[in-house]
Amino acid sequence: MLKEFKEFALRGNLLEIAVGLVLALAFTTVINAFIDGILMPLIAAIVGKPSFDAITWTIGSGADAAVILIGTFITAVVNFLLIAFVLFLIVKAANRMQKPAPEEAGPTEIELLTQIRDALANRSPSSNLPPA
Repeated sequence: MLKEFKEFALRGNLLEIAVGLVLALAFTTVINAFIDGILMPLIAAIVGKPSFDAITWTIGSGADAAVILIGTFITAVVNFLLIAFVLFLIVKAANRMQKPAPEEAGPTEIELLTQIRDALANRSPSSNLPPA
């Protein structure tokens, strides 16, 4: 059982996932700083408030009143969309940087057939084999 656990724990994919998770957690602070420090103040300048938390809906009255925090949900959705958009831009830029160099195009099918035809035409007659 210990051998099986060692094989499982040291499998290449598991280590790559662990490294990716640690990097993602560290990258979260960068994304949050970008959202909270740059994008949300821009939204506050446009809308007037940095969040929608003040939007509520009260059901009932008195001590039995229930407050539904619609604005908190809207703020969470906006934050999610902003984070998703920023990550989309980052992944798109990373993919553009990793794009492989275009391969040289080889000869076309017609060019290959022409080369074969020319090679067959240039063969000496003594090397011709009888048809099968």
